[in-house]
Amino acid sequence: MHAARALVLADLLAREVAEADVVSLVEESVTHRRWWVEQWPDGADFLAGLVAQDVQDALLERYGRWPLCPVCGTGDPHALEVEPELGPDPHWVCHKAGVKVAAVGGLGGADAS
Repeated sequence: MHAARALVLADLLAREVAEADVVSLVEESVTHRRWWVEQWPDGADFLAGLVAQDVQDALLERYGRWPLCPVCGTGDPHALEVEPELGPDPHWVCHKAGVKVAAVGGLGGADAS
């Protein structure tokens, strides 16, 4: 749980959106996912991707797309997506360009947008 929280917070910090209300979204997801892992302990390796997706969905509803793709320089701004949707070693991926941009928690090393 702590590792998943830290990875998603690192991405929020890297993209300069780690305001208190946004961090609260992370905490809400971690609380929900804690129950989920208690029900399915084998899913613990999937937590980082699930928390990232939860926060991304909550941000879309409240603020807009996040994280914006740093790869595509033209066209409409679009968000990166988490892959695999349910699996270990989640990455932020640009589906338009078909590339992995960064591991969840690694957006600080990717070109910012």
